[in-house]
Amino acid sequence: VQLVESGGGFLQPGGSLRLSCAGSGFTFSTYNMSWHRQAPGKERELVATITRFGSSSNYGDSVKGRFTISRDNAKNAVYLQMNSLKPEDTAVYYCNARYWRGRPEYWGQGTQVTVSS
Repeated sequence: VQLVESGGGFLQPGGSLRLSCAGSGFTFSTYNMSWHRQAPGKERELVATITRFGSSSNYGDSVKGRFTISRDNAKNAVYLQMNSLKPEDTAVYYCNARYWRGRPEYWGQGTQVTVSS
């Protein structure tokens, strides 16, 4: 099983970035997917979730209205479109896959996003 994130980088406040996560080794469409992030010295927090068929999504309060999660089950991929980025969005962003009945659960290795002027 692998989850591989990509798309992280360094950018200025107000910019946009799209993260991608490619899954392999499991039946992607049977897993709910989510993005989490962890900033230095802080606990990992939930950013966004999307159900296995993409019919429902939820967001953390700090990113509502700015971030959009989506998925393409044909490509075994989940995305996070991040707009109006702020310095406080700086973190390592992790992709998570959780079987729709709860277990098993998998994590990617993370991708760094740095927002700074």
